[in-house]
Amino acid sequence: MADIAYSDHKPGTPLGRASTHPISASPNPTAAPSHRSRFLAWDSIADQSGPTPFIGRLGGNQQFVLDRSDPRNGAVLEDTPDAAPYMKLHEQMDLRPFRSVGLWKAAIIEGMGSLMLVYITIWSSLSPGVIPTPPSAQFGNFDNAAFIGPVVGSLTNFLVLTLFTIAFGGVTGAHLNPTITFATFCVRLCSLPRCILYIGFQVGGAGLGGLLIRASYGSTDFKAGGCWLFPEVVPAGDAFVVELFSCLTLLFLAFGVGLDPRQKAVIAPSLAPFLVGLSLGALTLATGFTRYGYGGASMNPARCFGAFAGSSFPVWHWHHWAADFIAGIVHGLFYFFIPPWQQQYDQ
Repeated sequence: MADIAYSDHKPGTPLGRASTHPISASPNPTAAPSHRSRFLAWDSIADQSGPTPFIGRLGGNQQFVLDRSDPRNGAVLEDTPDAAPYMKLHEQMDLRPFRSVGLWKAAIIEGMGSLMLVYITIWSSLSPGVIPTPPSAQFGNFDNAAFIGPVVGSLTNFLVLTLFTIAFGGVTGAHLNPTITFATFCVRLCSLPRCILYIGFQVGGAGLGGLLIRASYGSTDFKAGGCWLFPEVVPAGDAFVVELFSCLTLLFLAFGVGLDPRQKAVIAPSLAPFLVGLSLGALTLATGFTRYGYGGASMNPARCFGAFAGSSFPVWHWHHWAADFIAGIVHGLFYFFIPPWQQQYDQ
């Protein structure tokens, strides 16, 4: 049976150094435990006992990837071009991965994860669909009506996203958010077929989650934290600016702690999911209470799509999609001019 060569690269060393093992082999039970032996055991594709190689895995810091320079990986990379770093544009745009059953399975799991994530985070932040009581002059934005909701929402987002990133990372890459998927596409960490399937199933799962919220709440008269705005008080253009820069900040943080291969030795994949969840929680709190009449940045347009599928679609929902995708493009430009392997290129 053919061998699969897995990348074992470190910052400052050539990518071509790879470790190989037969995909039919099993780890020696008498061997002394070590990080390297465990890594080789996890990387078996044949028995699917390890994480699927994917350079765009959130929280993996590109730890679980293949070596593109090894010809033995050609068959795998033909159906999964984003399983190895340095994906070229024509490889990224190749439509052959649509025929990969594994990719469709991963997309379905993304949809299921999105459904659960949207349901839990919306349900924990539900409130009647009316504008909240204005903050008092004494306490200002820190009045209970304006401040307690974002505090609860930020803590929930931190805990839930951390757990979901850990749970889904080895199967799908744990995007669970069109913003993350589109951003990884813009920096060539995600193929076009994966991007299309992931976003499609994420939105579909979120919409179903919103309908389940309606069935659970017994009414369509509700609003969810991060997905409400009263345009007569706060113009949609103002919310667009907050959403844009919140998403841009989230992408820089998420990529820095969860996707940058230079962070493997510092953070390691076991800690990265906590930092990704902390990033979202911090931004949820930072944007959720400052402006009266505005529920804060969403940073996940599928989540708001689900909330509106369960209630009603407002005319200002466009800003969730426009701001998030523009943030992905801007972040991609920075990533293009200052790639994570720049130090190696300079050498």
